[in-house]
Amino acid sequence: MNNPSTKNLPNEIKESKFKIFIWTLFDFANTSYSIIVVTFIFAVYFKEVIASNKPVGDLLWSLGISISMIITAIISPVLGAIADYSSGKKRFLLFFTLICIVSTALMYFLNQGDILYALILFILANIGFEAGLVFYDAILPELTQPKNYGRVSGYGFGMGYLGSLVVLMLAVSFIQRNLIKETFPLSAAFFLVFAAPLFFVIHDTRKKIENKESFVKIGFGRVISTIKHLKYYKNLVVYLLAFFFYIEGVNTVIFFAGNYAKTTLNFSMTNLIYFFLIVQTTAILGAVVFGIISDSVGQKKTITVTLYIWLFTIFVAYLTSGTGGIVKSLGEIFGTTVEGFRQGSFYAVGLLAGTVIGATQSTSRSLMSKLTPFDKKTEFFGFYSLFGKSSAVLGPLVFGLVSYITGSQRYAILSIAFFFIVGMIILKYVEDPDAGKS
Repeated sequence: MNNPSTKNLPNEIKESKFKIFIWTLFDFANTSYSIIVVTFIFAVYFKEVIASNKPVGDLLWSLGISISMIITAIISPVLGAIADYSSGKKRFLLFFTLICIVSTALMYFLNQGDILYALILFILANIGFEAGLVFYDAILPELTQPKNYGRVSGYGFGMGYLGSLVVLMLAVSFIQRNLIKETFPLSAAFFLVFAAPLFFVIHDTRKKIENKESFVKIGFGRVISTIKHLKYYKNLVVYLLAFFFYIEGVNTVIFFAGNYAKTTLNFSMTNLIYFFLIVQTTAILGAVVFGIISDSVGQKKTITVTLYIWLFTIFVAYLTSGTGGIVKSLGEIFGTTVEGFRQGSFYAVGLLAGTVIGATQSTSRSLMSKLTPFDKKTEFFGFYSLFGKSSAVLGPLVFGLVSYITGSQRYAILSIAFFFIVGMIILKYVEDPDAGKS
């Protein structure tokens, strides 16, 4: 049986180390947004300042996440189909990148009580970031051969976490001087400067468009046609279903890690900086190492290993964030207070999570590249975005609701394990066509 991902692959793909580097530089740039806005500083600023540290802050934050992800999920397949038809990936990527950068910079003007404006800016920024990834990810198959997808994708995520590490170090001086809002334009400027080279070095292959129909009509038509023929892509459909569930857990961790550490474990902003420095450092190593491993043993096996590590991480986080007898006993053994032990153990959780957070995302992207028909790569990455972004609606919403209803984020963390388990079960039925091949 032919692998649909290679059926229409050009005979020669000119591999350029320089172009691959420039492509990974965009990962280096855009994680300045994800770490400053989504995961760390703005997430905490929204809860503590804009929402006045009220419990409903978690619910409002999850609502903003859900709305942005729903919109992205709906538009991604259609925009991807249009980009495939017109070879316009770079133009779409530029448009959404600028939306993210401008919206992030404007967050500087938000103050206490500006909940509506904050949600609008965050939703716009997150749509720009997430929708842009559809077109960025779809460039990967044009840069290298399928046998190298794992490591090249890993290099991208490794550069991404290196970027977030650098921008965090730049943000330290701002945070120490209590210049929290100034980190938002810092993130925007960082994104702009290091994303720019991609738009000058990597070029779309232009197509002569003879059909005068509107792009919107063509986009919807191609998506509907693909849906009608999904029976020819059963393996890919099963994979996307597995991806939907397990990436749910990853997204929820990303969206709530900062709030969880600050609210439940009483981390100071300095503690949070150290925590995320640990996460970003181990994520660089994990993305690169697991990317290389996946090209040898197969992406499916690699993803499964990362999911087992995720389950162990969730269990450790729940167990060590309590205040009961076990935590008291462990605190006595390590010669520290209950709060000291809880905070210290969460650094270990960050180390574990960092090791697999980039690895899971990176290996998922490379497996998707392998399973995707070359001539429909952007459209199918639109479906990849559809499943990934729509999954990011449910997990954070469940986390926010459980936290709001129980008044405790500790119980909410257990909901994440469910998504990893279901994703792992479905993943067993996915065929990795080139597993073990050199």
